[in-house]
Order: sequence, then C-alpha cells, then structure tokens
Amino acid sequence: MTAISLISRFDALLSDLDGVVYAGPHAIPGAVESLQQLAGVGVGLGYVTNNASRSPAEVAAHLRELGAPAEDEQVVSSSQAAADLLASRLAPGSKVLITGSPALAHEIELVGLTPVFGQDEEPVAVVQGFNPGIGWKDLAEAAYVVSAGALWVATNTDMSIPQARGIAPGNGTLVAAVTAATGRTPLVAGKPEAPLFHSAAKRLGAERPLVVGDRLDTDILGGNNAGFATAAVLTGVDTLESILATRSAERPDYIIGALSDLYLPYPDVTHDDGTYVCGDATARVANGAVGVIGSKDNLDAWRAACAAWWAATPDAPTAQAPKLAWLGH
Repeated sequence: MTAISLISRFDALLSDLDGVVYAGPHAIPGAVESLQQLAGVGVGLGYVTNNASRSPAEVAAHLRELGAPAEDEQVVSSSQAAADLLASRLAPGSKVLITGSPALAHEIELVGLTPVFGQDEEPVAVVQGFNPGIGWKDLAEAAYVVSAGALWVATNTDMSIPQARGIAPGNGTLVAAVTAATGRTPLVAGKPEAPLFHSAAKRLGAERPLVVGDRLDTDILGGNNAGFATAAVLTGVDTLESILATRSAERPDYIIGALSDLYLPYPDVTHDDGTYVCGDATARVANGAVGVIGSKDNLDAWRAACAAWWAATPDAPTAQAPKLAWLGH
C-alpha cells in the first residue's frame, strides 16, 4: 500500500507568513512552490496573520509579488477576526472606538459596525490594534471608554515586533498600557487565541484544516486552542530543541523541516513498553533524560524523542528541556 502524503489528510492549510512563507522581504526557499502545489491536490489555502496594520489586500499583493498564490480573501488578519468577534456580540451599526490603523477601521465597517474616534461619540466597544502612529491621547481615549464598561477587543497581544533597527514594542505593549490604567483585560482575537483560526477555516469552508507555523507560542498554541491539527516548521523561530522542551499546550501534532515536507508521507511513531520508534530511530526516557538511538541530523530521531518526552511529561505547564543522550546506531 502506498503511503499517503501528510497534506492529503487535510482539506485546507492555514499558513503563518513570516518564518514560513518569507523571511523579511524574501521567500523562504521552496515555500512558494509548495504553496502552488496545494491546488493540484485539492487542498484549500488560507494565510493567518497577527499583523493588524496592513490590510489583507496589501498582504496578498506582497505574497503575489513573491509568486505565492494569494487572493485577497485568502488572507485572514487579526483585524478581521476582531471585527468578526465584535459583530457576533454587538447589534448592527453599533459604534466602536478605533484605537489602531485605517485598515482596522475598514474591517469594522465591513461587518456592519460604525467606527468612531472619540469618547464623545458614545462608543459601546473599543477595538485596539497596532498602529505606529498611536500616541498617548489615543491610549487615553481608549482607557476612558474601557473604564466606563465598554466591550474591549484587542486584535493581538504580541509584546514585540521585529524592525530593521531591532525589536520594538508591539500591540501587546500598547494594550498593556490600557490594562495598567483601567485594571481590565481585553478579549483577544488574534494568535494564540482561537477566533483568528476559526475565521480562516470558516472562510475556506474547511472542516479538517492543518495549521502550519514556525512559532510555538502563537501559531501552534493558537491552532491547538482552535482544536485544529498543527505542524511546526523549522524555517523560522523555533528549533528542534525548543519544540522538544515546550510546554504541553504548545506541542505540535507534526514536525516538518520545510513546507515541501507536506508532500511526503509522515512516519508513524509507535511505542512498546516505554520505547518510542519513528523510522529507524528509537527513544526512551530514563531518570529525566531522553536516550535516542539515531542520528542528531535525522528528523525521525527528534520525532521519537519528542514522543517519548511528551509521554513522560503529559501535563507540563512550563517549558522543560530534558538531557539528551545520543547513542547512535
């Protein structure tokens, strides 16, 4: 019997962008070709991003410039997820204070709500998303409305964003300022919360999507929170070592080296009496250490090691790296 490819188990791929499709301005080698193949195997494609300052159309245009298949409606942003979340809780036409970008205001309009920009317009909700132009007066306006009891939704709570000159404060930092002033915390629409992923799956009509991402704390945790299958890809932030050590909530269902691995059969991991086998590799936990028979350069060896360690620590609330003993063949 011919083994089926990993992607053929699913009806859609929900892909992160930075670290999966591109790194900075350039496409990751092989990523665009892998995304182009999806249509040929009948698998839908959606992109999920926490970026609330660019419109989905702008993101899609960038993807097309790289050669990736991307219609505007295939990009689902945290701004859209926030708008969907607000629309599900508010009457049509309700006034929503915008603490964010024009792109965020546009998404609020698209779901039949009314963007406003001051407390004097009597908003019943606040939506907060990243905008590099936000200043103290904007945060103060949000705090006044939030303090009065309005519904408060944040597009995402990423504490930092990478910039050309280094790491800068992200939307989470600005949200934290309003929290500090009001003592309240918002509902969060973007990663790692579930709404963004549910919005993307609904748009594609997907029942069995696979979430692929390079970050455990946003992509994988978010996909897990949504109840979807997750695959960690090794072309971005997280590494085999950090995946092995991660806490239970951030553990992926699959580990792949690159998007091209989606078209390969995914090896089963079997176990017998505490010994976990993947391909030619085996792993076993003893005295808090993981002994691996296999090559450190072999992904199957790491898959076996993860299976063994995760079975030994099924309810890990924090990351914990085991000692690894590579025994070779």
